Amino acid sequence: MFACLLACTLAACVQLAPKQVRAIDALVAQARPSETSCNQPDACARPSDLHALAGKAFAESTPDAPRHYTLLLDRGSDALLARIDLIRSATTSIDLQTYIFDEDDAGRFVLDELIAAARRGVRVRLLMDQLSALKRVDTLAALAGVHANMQTRIYNPVLGRARMTYPGYVVAAACCWRRLNRRMHTKLLLVDGALGITGGRNYEDDYYDWDAEYNFRDRDLLIAGPTAREMGASFDRYWNDRRSVPVEHLVDVGRRLLRTGVPALRTDSFEEPARLVAAKAAVDDPAFVDTRLLPHVLPVGAVDYVADPPGKGATESVLSPASSTLRDLILGAHERVILQTPYLVLSKQARQMFRELQRRPDPPQVIISTNSLASTDAFIAYALSYKYKRRYLREYGFEIYEFKPFPKNEPIDVATTGALDVDGAPPAAMARVECNRDSAIDCRRARELAQRARRRPLEREFTALAYGSRRSNSPVPLKRAGVRMGLHAKSMVIDESVGVVGTHNFDPRSDRYNTESMVVIRDPAFARELAASIGRDIEPENSWVIAPRAKPPVLSGIDYTLVKASEQLPLFDFAPRRYATSYEFQPSARCPLPLSPRDPRFRDCYQAAGDFPEVALGFKSVITRIFTAFGAGLAPIL
Repeated sequence: MFACLLACTLAACVQLAPKQVRAIDALVAQARPSETSCNQPDACARPSDLHALAGKAFAESTPDAPRHYTLLLDRGSDALLARIDLIRSATTSIDLQTYIFDEDDAGRFVLDELIAAARRGVRVRLLMDQLSALKRVDTLAALAGVHANMQTRIYNPVLGRARMTYPGYVVAAACCWRRLNRRMHTKLLLVDGALGITGGRNYEDDYYDWDAEYNFRDRDLLIAGPTAREMGASFDRYWNDRRSVPVEHLVDVGRRLLRTGVPALRTDSFEEPARLVAAKAAVDDPAFVDTRLLPHVLPVGAVDYVADPPGKGATESVLSPASSTLRDLILGAHERVILQTPYLVLSKQARQMFRELQRRPDPPQVIISTNSLASTDAFIAYALSYKYKRRYLREYGFEIYEFKPFPKNEPIDVATTGALDVDGAPPAAMARVECNRDSAIDCRRARELAQRARRRPLEREFTALAYGSRRSNSPVPLKRAGVRMGLHAKSMVIDESVGVVGTHNFDPRSDRYNTESMVVIRDPAFARELAASIGRDIEPENSWVIAPRAKPPVLSGIDYTLVKASEQLPLFDFAPRRYATSYEFQPSARCPLPLSPRDPRFRDCYQAAGDFPEVALGFKSVITRIFTAFGAGLAPIL
């Protein structure tokens, strides 16, 4: 009790005095340049056929029949290309809202482009969540004074700081746990109030195929047309909310400014300068941009942008707009629900919803695409999913496909990762590369590889857990090396007539704590395109299928009863056997095409691959089982 009171007292005391705030505002106002490099009405925006889709959509729209143009961004390099092209084509405004904004190559590339846009006359507003914002206080302090056209704010800064140290996190957890646990997971890039990009991607190398070890299979959607106004209204609500604080008003940034003034932006070299040069050359080539992106543009009619309000979670018993929309869509399904989520940890409301769906006389097929233990970084979340496989398959009627760490035909640009081919060597070998005169790898490259081998992909997606042990949320070791992929896309298709792309993970955090957003399009052509995209993810080359184990020759009923009983236990769930396991498709003359696990011929065409295929069994697999036994209480915060 005393520790809690002390923490609360410390939290109340850590803030800037009004006199300091006034001094900081005066300092920043004086330091910010207001001159622009362009005096043209369009801020010297670069012509863009992608940007021109907005004008076309507005011209073709009527109040009763809106027109939109959409572009699914499945490939990481295309998602980055589209973002940079739109930023360079902006004429009046750029609004960027995100959960993670890193200071690696991809993050710095985008940040440099935002600053360049501000300097040529575009209003730029950058809004980031506190726990996953730019890492360096100096960078945030520099942004405070970089230009009069650019403003940067931090959402929900607990303890009034931009960056959280370990002691600060302990204090925040003691005094302000409810506030600390509510994060802005919404992601939006809005250009000129006319085009928006939303979806799963943050601003970090591994979302754009730029990481040498681990990249995400993710998905964004570009929308041009009238619904951009709703996106703009949502952004304004967040920007003007009391929880969104200018970076210069935060304790650590403000004190840095008072101490030495506005620092210069970091200008040291990029980790992979050749890759950056190639990326800039691609964006500089209008023909390349058009060839890569425009052929995939799809016209649709009405588009709904659904976003949770800032401050979500004050009334936990009421579903947020995003969660409520998903529930209504799923319960409205008649034939098939295709749901893709990185973390198959269902909230209480979601479990009730799927039970209700399954009670129908003719329930719709429910296909789930999610991560395997080998592909996920959040192995604690996977442990809870593993615990409830029987429930998912038997009670909810799910068909579950788990993503492989080395999928064979996914849209990843391996050439841009900067990874080396070390096939057959353990992943740690990347950190043991020696440098000598005869080696093709110089010493600097060897040091970079060693540094990356120690890096924890997705560590900022689970920032709270990152304050545990150093390896608490790192990927499990695998049997072979390579550029690993993990699923991060959040999408849904209903009856091949409604498509959803957004940020909602269909988990307890998304339901109760994190703010989320999504685009809902009721158009069969779009729904088929999205279904095909997810369909590729669940092909046998890219995913294992989860199905019940073969029944033991004797006492199968007792075996099932014991498995079911152990699943109900919140603690001491040490059942050595689980209801389901992973299966690998075995093509043959008898089995030319993949089958549903419900097909009576399934076991003739699939071979059991084990509970954790591709995983090098060791300490992490033991920890996974421990969390399976003891971790049910963690579900609400994962």
